[in-house]
Amino acid sequence: MIDSRVGADGVEPGGSDLAGLDDAGVAEAAARAGAEVVRSMFGQRLERIDKGGGDFATAADVAAEQVILDLLRAARPQDGVLGEEGGSQGAEGAARQWLVDPLCGTLNYAVGNLVVAVNVALGGGAAGEVSAAAVADPFGGEVFRTDGVSAWDENGPLTPTSATRLVDVNLDQPLPSAPGFRGVDLLAHPGFVAGYRPRVVSSTLAVAWVAAGRRAAYVTDGGDLRGSVHFAAGIALCRAAGCVVTGIDGAPLGPAGRGLLAAADAETHAELLAMIRG
Repeated sequence: MIDSRVGADGVEPGGSDLAGLDDAGVAEAAARAGAEVVRSMFGQRLERIDKGGGDFATAADVAAEQVILDLLRAARPQDGVLGEEGGSQGAEGAARQWLVDPLCGTLNYAVGNLVVAVNVALGGGAAGEVSAAAVADPFGGEVFRTDGVSAWDENGPLTPTSATRLVDVNLDQPLPSAPGFRGVDLLAHPGFVAGYRPRVVSSTLAVAWVAAGRRAAYVTDGGDLRGSVHFAAGIALCRAAGCVVTGIDGAPLGPAGRGLLAAADAETHAELLAMIRG
């Protein structure tokens, strides 16, 4: 079980203890705190907040985000925060901004599927890149984190590998690159069928799994995902772990970017990119 009170360094993240944590430690403490809320509210009959287009949040999303915001305000009062549910908050015009997705996989959670994640990332570093991040798995009891240079979990450094041959493909709407690219077409590509096995977990927890060696790759359509509350933490983990990370067009992530192709190694990346282009 994730204990939101104690970080990996044994510090209880409250008050002056938080001030002594580095940014990666704050990200971890915040993700742990959110994960504890998500876990504790699981199975309850929760209010749903309609966002339109079939999307919704639950009371657990809101409660987890509030706990994370409170912790970030205590630890880094000078920073801004962008939360999925509450939008921009905190210090106006701050050079640094925390990106918070308190419950990635809300529909999974609402129907009793335990594949969800809590994502916390600090943006505003060089070229707008994430300088610290953590992804917590509330039900697996794991926290993956990075200081922007290396990536690790409770067992040590994250080691990407394509050995599983499992590729997670996000099939959720919208599909801005259709008909040029659609995830379902990739799944039907003869090369994909011959060499890989698809997974669709509908949570960006799977991006962290690429960094941890549990997925060979992750593929999603979209725009520039570097500043996304959903994807920023996972992207940072993959980069720090040594994965190959580009858009689905093979271009670097950036303002003109198209989605995300994060692969455990160059060979896997090249194979999937050729299928996408083909």
